[in-house]
Amino acid sequence: MGVTFINGGFLTTVQDMGRTGYQESGMPVSGVMDRRSAALANILVGNSEDEAVLEITLMGPVMEFDEDSVIAVTGGNLLPKINGKDFPMYQAVPVHRGDCLSFGGPAAGSRAYVAFAGGLDIPVVLGSKSTDLKSKIGGLDGRKIGGGDSIGFARPGITPVNIKRRKMEPEDFSAEEKIIRVVMGPQDDCFTEKGIDTFLTSVYTFTNESDRMGCRLQGMEIEHKNGGDIITDGIVFGAVQIPSHGQPIIMMADHQTTGGYTKIAAVISVDLPLVAQARPGQRVKFRRISIDEAQELYVEEKRRMKELKEEFDRAPDSCEDPEAVILSVLGCEAGRYQNPAGRYRAVIDGKEYILDLREEHEDI
Repeated sequence: MGVTFINGGFLTTVQDMGRTGYQESGMPVSGVMDRRSAALANILVGNSEDEAVLEITLMGPVMEFDEDSVIAVTGGNLLPKINGKDFPMYQAVPVHRGDCLSFGGPAAGSRAYVAFAGGLDIPVVLGSKSTDLKSKIGGLDGRKIGGGDSIGFARPGITPVNIKRRKMEPEDFSAEEKIIRVVMGPQDDCFTEKGIDTFLTSVYTFTNESDRMGCRLQGMEIEHKNGGDIITDGIVFGAVQIPSHGQPIIMMADHQTTGGYTKIAAVISVDLPLVAQARPGQRVKFRRISIDEAQELYVEEKRRMKELKEEFDRAPDSCEDPEAVILSVLGCEAGRYQNPAGRYRAVIDGKEYILDLREEHEDI
C-alpha cells in the first residue's frame, strides 16, 4: 500500500493536469486548480510535471504512511506537520512507514499539493487520474477522500537523485489584495466604455461562493450594453464571466464546457494560481495586458521550470568513483549510511550501477 487516511480533511482529491480532449462531449477538464504549485511538487520529488498529486483545500487530512517514500508539499501554507512537528514546504523530504502527515490550517493560500516520488497508483480514466466530482469519475472512485481510504504508490521505494538539493523558496500567497492580469475578450464588445473602465479600475472581493468550478467576486457593477446573455459558446480555465447582475465569476478547473454569459476577459495562465489560492474576503484588481505579453510570461515560466528540473537532475561531473558519485547525488556521505527507502539505480558513462541502501552499510 502507500498511505492510509485517518480523516480526509475538508476537500482532498487526486488531481493531475486534467482530462483533455473531451470537452466537445461536455466532459470538463478538471485537474489541479494551481498548476504551478502541483508541477513544482512533482519536480521536487523527481516525477513528471503531470503526475497525479493530492490537492488539499483549507483544512487538510491526516494520513499515515504504510511504506517509505519521498514527498514534497507546495502551494498554500496549510501548516503541514509530520508526527506533530513542522514539515518543510517546497522541499523533497523522506518519510517512513508509520509516519503521520497532518495539517494545522490555512496560514496563507487555500490549497496545498502533496507529490509522492514515483506517483500514485490510481487508474487512468479518459487519459487522466483527475477526480471529476460532478461526473463521479477518476481519482478515488470519483469522490473526495475520506477517513479509512487508502492509496498505493505507483512505484514504491523511489528516491530522487540530489535529494538534499531539491528545495526552493516557497511562493508567498499571503497578500490580501492581488493584481490579476487578464487578456480582454472574447465578448468585451458587449460592455460599455464605463463597464470596461469599472472592471479594470475597481477592487473586487472573493465571496464564499467559490469552489473548483468558479470563484464569485463582489464589487462595482460592470455595465453591459444589452444585458449579459449570449448564445452559448465555449469556456476556458480563467474566463471571467459577467452575467446580467454585473458581478464577475472566474471560471476554474471544473468549469462547464460551454456557457451563455458574456465573458469580458480571461485570467492569464501564470496568474491563475493567485486565483486558486485566494480565500473569501481577499481582494483583487484586474490589469489588462496583451496576448503577446501573456504568451511571453507563460514561455518564461515553462523555461524556469525546465531549468529547475535540469538542475535537480544534474549528476556530478566526476565519474572516477561510481559509488561515491551515487552517494553524492543522493546527498549523503561515504561511510555509514542508512536509508529504508530502498535501492537506487544510476547510469554513469553508459554503465548501470545499483546501490542498495535499505540496510546499514559501512565503508561503501
